Amino acid sequence: MRHEWLRGCSRIGGAARPTRRQMLVRFGEAAFGLSLPALLSASPAAAERTVRKPARSCILLFLSGGASQYETFDPKPDAPSEYRGTFRPIRTNVAGVDICEHFPLLARQAHQYALVRSVTHAEGNHPAGCYWMITGRRYPRAPSRSVAMSREDHPHLGSILARVHPADSPAVPSFVTLPEQMNPNGPIRAGQHAGFLGGACDPMVINGDPNTPSFTPGELRVREGLTGGRLLRRRALLEQANLRARVEEELGAGIGLQPHYAQAFDLLSAGQAAQAFDLERESAATRDRYGRHIFGQSVLMARRLVESGVRLVAVNWVRHDDGAGGQGWDTHSKHLDWCKDELFPPTDRAVAALLGDLSARGLLEETLVIVMGEFGRTPRFNANGGRDHWPNVFSVLLAGGGIQGGQVYGASTSDGAYPAADPVAPGDLAATLYHCLGLDPHSEILDRQNRPWPLAEGEVLRRLL
Repeated sequence: MRHEWLRGCSRIGGAARPTRRQMLVRFGEAAFGLSLPALLSASPAAAERTVRKPARSCILLFLSGGASQYETFDPKPDAPSEYRGTFRPIRTNVAGVDICEHFPLLARQAHQYALVRSVTHAEGNHPAGCYWMITGRRYPRAPSRSVAMSREDHPHLGSILARVHPADSPAVPSFVTLPEQMNPNGPIRAGQHAGFLGGACDPMVINGDPNTPSFTPGELRVREGLTGGRLLRRRALLEQANLRARVEEELGAGIGLQPHYAQAFDLLSAGQAAQAFDLERESAATRDRYGRHIFGQSVLMARRLVESGVRLVAVNWVRHDDGAGGQGWDTHSKHLDWCKDELFPPTDRAVAALLGDLSARGLLEETLVIVMGEFGRTPRFNANGGRDHWPNVFSVLLAGGGIQGGQVYGASTSDGAYPAADPVAPGDLAATLYHCLGLDPHSEILDRQNRPWPLAEGEVLRRLL
């Protein structure tokens, strides 16, 4: 056991034997039950920076359920009627680039974003498809309807950033998920937390609707009478009481809560995060522009969070087949009516407002915006007037953060069923995200068994830059 412990120190330190500092750190961990991040991943210095000025943050808008490529960003007006549907394309402000007619606001901003029309993978299962898109890795076990989170998972893109490129200030979290984690028909889906990186890199999850007057992000304000001294004493007591949870975290026995408590104390002490979550600080006109909808107000909150220094904000489209959000983007029935009435108006309004706001505030170049889902929809309509799962080709929108707007990358076949040029894998999107934020996607992190993994297994889409 002692030999293995020293071997771990030697490997991470890159020397033949542990340094005095490493020995002190290890004995401190043994005495106080602290976490072992050095054994779980590479240090931030392991991720090489590129020469160009990197983006600061990323906003990931996830259209849970899987958006149709035909009725969003890759219309096929010349395809047979059973493929194209009844919606027509609309010209954008970029010559030669058309999108669906039900996105008029985004059509006027095509100069600010790029469309990737050739994204493809091989997983038509919702949980496994989500996992692939938000981690850049294929789900390693047999997929099922109820793929649940595990500490054996690969980390979410935001958790990687929290490890190798955390927020500049401890007063804000590095990674936030809102208005909830994806769990439409069962447990919280895999890939949405830090996996083998451990609880310290998990997202701060905000479960709530920011469009409601009663919305609160949680206990981000110090209660009256709780002074700085009392706050520190409570933290000390909590650290003692939480020893078992920390040990279980390192042994892989549980999710681990201690890092989140530590972060909560930092947030309470600073108060900066509470202000970022407070939409009452925005004018009524601004809130209206984003749309008085759970998605629109979540996107507005994402803008405020990246302004405060959060590295990655994941905004998930709420979807519960028998509850809030209904079928979401998983349009197996009444596809066209559902898209026109429930999906397209809030999406067009919110994304257009976000791009306009970021541009007006001088933040677009330093904020990467990605709009994607787990897959696309089938070329043909089913008997219920819906489109089913189709991972063979679909579209993703990218803007800001070094992405050159006003272009289309890749192409699908004339019937919109398969890539026709420049196929793009989820790993390529992950590599491009890391590159845009100034990280070398081939830098390595270590899992719990000290096995090295590159940040991404794909290649940077350099023509987008």
